Amino acid sequence: MKKYYTRPCNFYYGAISKKLIKNKTALPLCGDKNLSFDKLEILTKNKNKISTKIISIKNIKNQKLILKKKIKSDIKKITASKKYFKEPYIMGILNMTPDSFSDGGRYNQTKKAFNRIKTMIKSGANIIDIGGESTRPGSIIIKPKNEWKRIEATVKIFKKKFPNTLLSVDTRKSEVMKKSIKYNTDIINDVSSFNYDSNSINIVKNQNIWKVIHHMQGNPQNMQNNPKYQNVLLDIYDFFEMKIKELQREKNAKKIIIDPGIGFGKNLKHNLMLLNKISLFHSLGFPILIGTSRKKFIGQISGKFDSKERIGGTLSSVIFTLLQGVKIFRVHNVEEIKQGLLVYKKILNQ
Repeated sequence: MKKYYTRPCNFYYGAISKKLIKNKTALPLCGDKNLSFDKLEILTKNKNKISTKIISIKNIKNQKLILKKKIKSDIKKITASKKYFKEPYIMGILNMTPDSFSDGGRYNQTKKAFNRIKTMIKSGANIIDIGGESTRPGSIIIKPKNEWKRIEATVKIFKKKFPNTLLSVDTRKSEVMKKSIKYNTDIINDVSSFNYDSNSINIVKNQNIWKVIHHMQGNPQNMQNNPKYQNVLLDIYDFFEMKIKELQREKNAKKIIIDPGIGFGKNLKHNLMLLNKISLFHSLGFPILIGTSRKKFIGQISGKFDSKERIGGTLSSVIFTLLQGVKIFRVHNVEEIKQGLLVYKKILNQ
């Protein structure tokens, strides 16, 4: 059976974008008049064969009926304005762990954690993502009670101290989720997409919080052991589609964020394909989050020009995906990324 996928492409920006939308020769991406498109890449999967073609939005009416219906349905999701995350949001990373790949042990004490939170918010973070267990390749699983102990004091008083900042808790454990939600957590960011702990779906179900559907092939202990896909882009799209249907059985089904999981069970080629064509995921109808900060693929590309914090590579990936409508960026270096976004916006609006 054939399956079709719709990816917006051939983008326009700023004043040109607004003019084309006004003339009805381009469509807004996620309702943003500063970002529009006039072409679509139609990907077709027929058993193990994948084909692709580019069509103009003017030629949608000329497609065969089944494809035309699919494209029109996808276009509604692609162009729909998002109630939240209309502007770029920076998700500042706070690893309260001794063993995270980049900053393990730096902020795993409450006082240091709050100083770091204050710095990130002052630097432009809209969201703080707090994690008590490392999920880097080869990391060690810890018990829920130990994970909660690491983040408990910070989570308990976060919303009292920072009521205007979104609190995200990065956890795979239902016990940690349950306790975090009690203290007004806004987002549950589970790298296993609520698969690691069989009770996690029941904990977040019907809660008025954002749920991050994150893709990972395997688990942190084995995810980088020769990951394989038929087509990384479409395989992950199908995964998201399945998880969205699962979560749409609940009351707050619209509060979903999708994260393709850069570096989680992907090699360099997989990561680049996802970033290059990430606009495909807009046809799922939900905000997209990416986490490229300081990751291995940047070092693989830059070679002898690699740097400790990989700020240049991180910012490059942020701007490239912003140009495709991604609006949530999970990063370590908040101030530098905020600076990059401000300069981009200023240039765009000249």
